[in-house]
Amino acid sequence: MKRGRLITIEGIDGAGKSSLAAALHAALTGRGLDIALLREPGGVPAAERIRELVIDPHLHVTARAEALLYAAARAQLVEEAIEPQLAAGRWLLLDRFIDSSLAYQGGGRQLGIDAVRAINEFAIRRARPDRTLLLLIDQHLGRSRSRARAGSPDRLEREQDDFFERTVCAYLELASEEPDRIRKIDASQPPDEVLAAALTEISDLL
Repeated sequence: MKRGRLITIEGIDGAGKSSLAAALHAALTGRGLDIALLREPGGVPAAERIRELVIDPHLHVTARAEALLYAAARAQLVEEAIEPQLAAGRWLLLDRFIDSSLAYQGGGRQLGIDAVRAINEFAIRRARPDRTLLLLIDQHLGRSRSRARAGSPDRLEREQDDFFERTVCAYLELASEEPDRIRKIDASQPPDEVLAAALTEISDLL
């Protein structure tokens, strides 16, 4: 059986990743594609429990522990959901994946992209994205969108501007290294235009 495809959506908080993921899932399902939508960290029960820990604003979690927790949640999701479904020929749409750790912990937390990549290579094994849609938006606009959402901000959303500046720089570095896989999309456009751009960027996979 032909292996399924893995499409990931990346970007800073407030870029519209979850909205695009839902819209893209609906559009591809409407075209008859068998595709599942998952999120990170989480997606399966054990990973969701780790998610509760890592985003809890009342906990002190060190940078290295944070990186390892994200990798642990990712390893669980890969083994329990991603790899079996890809092997069965199903497509997957993932709201965040390994590039989030490379950008947030490697760049934002200043642990280094290579160091964070090493622990995540162990976590994901062969489950590598076929295409990554990187939503780019002014970090201040993104943060204002995040603050407008219901509920209190999580641990990462409470970080200062310099943290997000480093995160954005890391995302751009990753995109420059792998332009064929990582496709940049202007997330300041209206949602329908963002969706249209996303469909264009994955058209060769369909």
